[in-house]
Amino acid sequence: MNANLRSPLGRVLGLGAAHDGVGHWWLQRLSALALIPLSVWFVVSLLSLPVLDHATAVAWMRQGSSALLLALFLLCAVWHSQLGLRVIVEDYVHGKGTRTVTLVALTFAHVLLAAAGLFAILKVAIGAPA
Repeated sequence: MNANLRSPLGRVLGLGAAHDGVGHWWLQRLSALALIPLSVWFVVSLLSLPVLDHATAVAWMRQGSSALLLALFLLCAVWHSQLGLRVIVEDYVHGKGTRTVTLVALTFAHVLLAAAGLFAILKVAIGAPA
């Protein structure tokens, strides 16, 4: 008996039953890899501030490089979260309708979170002096 039930084309392309291949897996790993240096930068940057008050944080965020790296950190974190939660829902929510509604809600929530975070970063970074 043949232990491999995939089609020859599926074996060549690396596609599984969902025809998704390893793309999602790679995206999750790449986002995690991007988060490593961004997380280190974020923690080191905050710990290097002389005091952790509002004025110091605003001054730090108004530096161009800080605002850019903070936006990248936010986008990578939201993307990584969306990828991970999508896998959890696809694996553990069995009703097709419930799964679809949950995935749509998660996608909207992550887009809203990313948009709100970017808006906040931009508002502080290019906003009027405090």
